[in-house]
Amino acid sequence: MDGTPTIDVLFKAPGVTLATLFSPEHGIRGLVDAEVGDSRDETTGLQIVSLYGKTRKPTPESLDGLDALVYDIQDVGARFYTYISTLGLVLEAAKEKGIPLFVLDRPNPIGGRAVAGPLRDTEFESFIAHHALPVRHGMTVGELARLFNAERQVGADLRVIACEGWRRGDYYDRTGLTWVNPSPNMRSLTEALLYPGVALLEATNVATGRGTDTPFERVGAPWIEPLAFARALNARALPGVRFVPFRFTPRERQYAGRECGGVQIAVDDWSRFEPVTLGVALAVVLRELYPEEWEPAGFLRLIADRATYEALLEGREVAAIQTLWKAELAEFRKVRARYLIYE
Repeated sequence: MDGTPTIDVLFKAPGVTLATLFSPEHGIRGLVDAEVGDSRDETTGLQIVSLYGKTRKPTPESLDGLDALVYDIQDVGARFYTYISTLGLVLEAAKEKGIPLFVLDRPNPIGGRAVAGPLRDTEFESFIAHHALPVRHGMTVGELARLFNAERQVGADLRVIACEGWRRGDYYDRTGLTWVNPSPNMRSLTEALLYPGVALLEATNVATGRGTDTPFERVGAPWIEPLAFARALNARALPGVRFVPFRFTPRERQYAGRECGGVQIAVDDWSRFEPVTLGVALAVVLRELYPEEWEPAGFLRLIADRATYEALLEGREVAAIQTLWKAELAEFRKVRARYLIYE
């Protein structure tokens, strides 16, 4: 509640010996935006074993002498945010070593009711798509751990420590908790809400606000004309969101130091806004207005669904693309319901 990292709490806790730290992407304290190496924690002096470098899964040797593993990482509710892939791999490592995994659950900051987007195709299983989830899964890490353990037939000794007082409909601003950036570019709840949609474009040749003061709140490229782009997006009348013509110059990635035309994204009704719909709309308009300039291949990597990608290339509109997901989302909701903890 007071913002003290769990590492520091456990390190000082009586009757507990904190022996080793395992670092996911962005480092043990969420401050790194590069590959993470093994190191030592400056605060506790403990060894840090990287799970975002040469290995992504704890080795049996790294678990020697441990009585249990504790997973305590803040997720943001999107399939390709890699912390949940780390969760799945740590669960497997705990099972293989024969030690329990304690998951200290945390709220899903963008709520636990809505699910959206296609489920990942089997061929796209990777570190950004560990399990066949929709893009927005609407689950907490504790619930996902339960799902992974059963549906992937891991069978680990899993013990989820549930949140107190969280309700499925609550976004992070309803929790009373202090926002702590879970990664360097996830600086606000607004950015977390936009992320499952805007980040679908990250592997393509557009800037998504990284290297600016508002990551994921703007999209652009040097070849985009802001007025035309904003007009086409606003014409789709997406619920709860507007697009403002905008120019910006990112400080990193493929357009570092180059002025980009694009849009600033303004969410004005959180209850109606759906980020995955936004991401698909951005792709549809880019394909429509800039078929020669926009390179869509990277969109497939993150949407991880070939039918959606092919529909985009064919020029289908947003609503038509969304119908492709209806049956599989209904089936996913049935499976998901077995592992939910909160009402």
